[in-house]
Formats: sequence, structure tokens, C-alpha cells
Amino acid sequence: MIFDTHAHYDDEAFDDDREKLLERMQNRGVEYIVNVGSTIQSCKSTLGLVRRFPYVYGALGIHPSSVADSKEEDLDWLKKSVYKPKIVAVGEIGLDYHWNNNDEQQKEWFKKQIEIAKEAKLPVIIHSREAAEDTYEILKETNAGEYGGIIHCFSYSVEMAKKFVDLGFLLGVGGTVTFKNAKKITEVVKEIPLDKIVLETDCPYMTPEPNRGKRNDSFYLPYVVNKVAELKGLMPAQVIHITTANAKRVYGIGNDAY
Repeated sequence: MIFDTHAHYDDEAFDDDREKLLERMQNRGVEYIVNVGSTIQSCKSTLGLVRRFPYVYGALGIHPSSVADSKEEDLDWLKKSVYKPKIVAVGEIGLDYHWNNNDEQQKEWFKKQIEIAKEAKLPVIIHSREAAEDTYEILKETNAGEYGGIIHCFSYSVEMAKKFVDLGFLLGVGGTVTFKNAKKITEVVKEIPLDKIVLETDCPYMTPEPNRGKRNDSFYLPYVVNKVAELKGLMPAQVIHITTANAKRVYGIGNDAY
């Protein structure tokens, strides 16, 4: 069964049918989902989801685009909350230079949240947009891959992919791999071993072809599986088996966990 390693079912896009949608997941081939926080409010919503659904786990973190609106007490809350049941990672955290936010503040909060993860012995889920080198240097400097992690929605070159993998990270592959102009990620999937890749939706965003433009959810992951299988010259069942095992190991969930 498929493991969706990165979802946002707390998003308002699911307000009308969230419960019904999540209740159907395991009957439709989705074994586990990790719902990922990006603000304190979404982290609190994530805690609610993991309590209600046995196959939904959570990650708590403050997204780089949200740090400007966050306070020190939010970090204090985060330090305590990552020890709650079924919280399996700190994320999504990282750097996003696309909107020219305060780079130094982003770096400061990135490092502080890495420390929270290391203290809790949890993996990290990394958001990195137009910030490859700075992200890499901070991850290397802080030894952030000590307990594993995922570079979410990987979008950089094969060379950068290899550098992140060497630090102990897996690469998150989602709907963008199906896009016609997605040259970088298709090359990365071809070159990087499958045991270094996990599947994700980032739903409600990043919907794969042929449904691009619609709201994304975990039921669309077979399109990603099929594209990865095509690029790797494998059967879809092999892609599901290996990527699910990878996800279980990094998050410490299920029979294939460490």
C-alpha cells in the first residue's frame, strides 16, 4: 500500500469533506499519511487529525514563510508538542527565498527547529525553495540528518540531490514529476536510487497530470507511482513496496521501521 509522506489535510480546501475523504483512504490503497504542520495553528489541527485517524501521523514545524509572524513562545510550544503521541517528525521547516522574506530570520528559525528535532531524536522535513546552497550548508553544519529526514518536493539538480542524499536525506517526489516541463525532477528520479526516494502529495497542492489544477489528495498518488516506475523501468508494485518501506523507516512507523 502507498505511504503519503507529506499532506496538509488540515487545509481549508478540505473543510467540506475532510472526514469522509480520510475515512476512505485505507480502502483505496493508502496505508499511512503524515500530515505536516506549517504554522502553529496548522500544527494544532494536525494533532487533532492524528487523534481521530489511526493511520494518520503528524509532523510539527513552522514553515519559513511563516516565521516572520511567529513568536518565541511558539518555539516553546513546539519543543513540548513534538513529544506527543504519533508525532514522527519536525517539519516543514527550512528556507524559502522566492518571496524575498527575511533570510537571516529564516536561517535562525531553521536552526532552532533542527535543534528541537535533534533533542527529540526525530527526522526533519525540509522545505527549500530557491535556497539550495544555504539549505545544504545549514543541514551539513548542524548534522541535521543524524535522525534522518526528507527534502520535501525536491526541485534541484541531480548534483544537489546527491549532496543531500550523502547527508542522510531522502527525496520527496510528488505530482511535479508528471508535469511535461519537469526536466530536473525526472532526471533526479532516473539517477537517484529508489531506496532514497519517498512519495508525497503536498495536498491540496501539486496535483499530478492529468488532473493538474484540481485539488490534490492521496488518491492521486498512483499517477506519481506510474511515472516513477516508467522512469526507473520498474513495475508500479515495486515502486510502492520500496518507497513505502523507505517512509516507514524514516518515520519509524510500521513493520519496516527501524
